[in-house]
Amino acid sequence: MATRLVQINMKAQDDSVLGRFWAEALGWGVDSEGPGVTNLEPVGFDYPDPTAVCIDIITRPEPKAVKNRVHIDLATTSAAHQAELVARLKDLGATLADVGQGDVPWTVMADPEGNEFCVLEPRPVYRDTGPIAAVVVDCADPRAMARFWGEATDWTVHEVAGDHASLRSTQGVGPYLEFVRTPDIKSGWNRVHLDVAPYRDDDLTGEESRLRALGATDPGIDQSSISWRILVDPEGNEFCLLSPR
Repeated sequence: MATRLVQINMKAQDDSVLGRFWAEALGWGVDSEGPGVTNLEPVGFDYPDPTAVCIDIITRPEPKAVKNRVHIDLATTSAAHQAELVARLKDLGATLADVGQGDVPWTVMADPEGNEFCVLEPRPVYRDTGPIAAVVVDCADPRAMARFWGEATDWTVHEVAGDHASLRSTQGVGPYLEFVRTPDIKSGWNRVHLDVAPYRDDDLTGEESRLRALGATDPGIDQSSISWRILVDPEGNEFCLLSPR
């Protein structure tokens, strides 16, 4: 059995407004499961497919209070493309952000609800990822996180170093999942988190047990009213185990 990363879950005070921003930023389509939920995926996308990690935006009343531990890096193909994308994102409502990055070749921005993301300078490694180069997770131990998520999913570990680690779908398509060492301490529930799903013929309960054996734990909340499972990775990051699909 195995899971794979299928989407990012992002909380918002207004899911439809934030959904429109990210749909225009990525050139993706917009769908909705109902009031308070906006789904984003590439036009013509056959969900789930490793060529893209989709985005679910869920309305929650709480405003953003701290820097997110999960963010998106956007890919560019040239210096001109990077400048053009930054300008277009500003026109859509994004702003420049300072998270202590200093003088770096990428541009740190925030979406209309303050969620940080990066517009990267051109990098050959991201030439075929699509608009999202990577989903990035802040952590204390990239090596340990790569070990857990490499066993939790069927994604392949590509690189492990002291300050970062990266994984990608075994099919070699779509964005990377990256873990970057940061000094920040996790505070409260993550406003952005990962959603993983078992394959269609796998068993949700069995997969939950397997993830717990790898080091996932219970967040300590009542889950009796939902059909999926909420778990916590070894560094305390919440993630959802969705129904097999």
